Amino acid sequence: MQNSNVSKSPKWLPAGLPLVLCVLLLASILTLTFLSSPHLIFRTTISTVSVTHGQFLLPHQLQNQISSLQRQVGMLLEQLHGESSESKALTRFADQLLHIAISFDKFAEALSGLYGSSPTGSYGVSFVDEDFSDSDESESESEEEEESTQSFKSGELLNYTALKLNRQIGKKNFLGLEAISPSVGLACAKMASNIDRFMSYKIYQTCPDDWNIAQKLMLSGCDPLPRRRCFSKAPPRYNKPLPINSSLWSQPFDTNILWSRYKCKDYSCLVSNETMGNRGFFKCSTCFDLSKRGWEIKMNESTSAEFTIDEVLKLKSGEIRIGLDFSPTTGTFAALMRERNVTIASATLNLGAPFNEVIALRGLLPLYLSVGSRLPFFDNTLDIIHSTLFLDGWIGIELLQFVLFDWDRVLRPKGLLWVDRFFCKRDDLKIYLDEFSRLEYKKLLWRVVPKTDKLEDEFYFSAVLEKPIRS
Repeated sequence: MQNSNVSKSPKWLPAGLPLVLCVLLLASILTLTFLSSPHLIFRTTISTVSVTHGQFLLPHQLQNQISSLQRQVGMLLEQLHGESSESKALTRFADQLLHIAISFDKFAEALSGLYGSSPTGSYGVSFVDEDFSDSDESESESEEEEESTQSFKSGELLNYTALKLNRQIGKKNFLGLEAISPSVGLACAKMASNIDRFMSYKIYQTCPDDWNIAQKLMLSGCDPLPRRRCFSKAPPRYNKPLPINSSLWSQPFDTNILWSRYKCKDYSCLVSNETMGNRGFFKCSTCFDLSKRGWEIKMNESTSAEFTIDEVLKLKSGEIRIGLDFSPTTGTFAALMRERNVTIASATLNLGAPFNEVIALRGLLPLYLSVGSRLPFFDNTLDIIHSTLFLDGWIGIELLQFVLFDWDRVLRPKGLLWVDRFFCKRDDLKIYLDEFSRLEYKKLLWRVVPKTDKLEDEFYFSAVLEKPIRS
């Protein structure tokens, strides 16, 4: 029997939440206690601190941040009160509480920078930034400057800038991260040492060989990176590229790649079966075999989730001209599309191997950005977006939403979204399919089949979806 002395939760509060709430409230109390401790001395500019009887009070921005976090908790409780499905409410509530808890962690990290001061006497680390609240475009610059000391007010911006946890909390994704930091530069403050390393160079001299630091900053949300006044290093024995007709399917010259930061030190290592464990990227073991053309093989619909390129292009005969491939890739999809007079930008990172260099050496267009970045395309411009082996069962639902809506933004009306072999566990399948269905795209091709290459209970999902015309 249950202990009758244990207090019951309110009827509108799902079972199990009191413990979560207690942990969150305890974290809040500890944070506020830390802030109000008389032993702490905040070294900052006079304009951001109030002084009373020789004691330093909290900067106005920090008070705003605390209030914002408190408001979020209140809003969540109100939303939960109106939920009809207890399990759905519990899942959503738990996810968002985790985001708020992470915000407290980030907040505490930012406060640690208050012990030191810059040569000008201001913060070395700042947790709050410009006010992005709605304002009339006719406001003067002076009015905007007066508001620049306020904290963020937009709930959507707070949601976007919070860490996006992986679907399986505590497990790292193939990028080696437990969560994705959206790329708006806010994360640069907590990576000050790496930023300093990246920006330590001699002006008008050769830049350090430090792309690995730059990529680490990008993946952690410090993006776009600050620009530098130094020259990028080139391979000392660089050869001119092959003509486009032969470069698409030819192995690049080793001399055209700087190998100092890769496990493999030449191209033959990347394509050798004997060195599979040293390639640095498990999700694309055959990426560097440029002779492989599995795309053009017609697959059995009952056992394969793949569609052929020609099968997809026939859906929009003559209309597909430009697009984006968001995948761990060396450009094979873009090469096959180029042979069909379609221009594709290949968005990828250098995940232990020279993905971007090889794409360029094939005469294709590499786009170097992380999944947390806003795509550098204008609205309603691309004919097709293709993604494979990148967004799958590791991705959290909120991050997936931001990614899908950015893809929707850059796709033109009646453009195609080709989701190729998205895989996840059986228990998560409906959750992910619901997110794609909520876009309200027309289903042109749709296939769900078991994933048989592993013992885990997983499924492949592939679809070609048509964006509607929204007025």
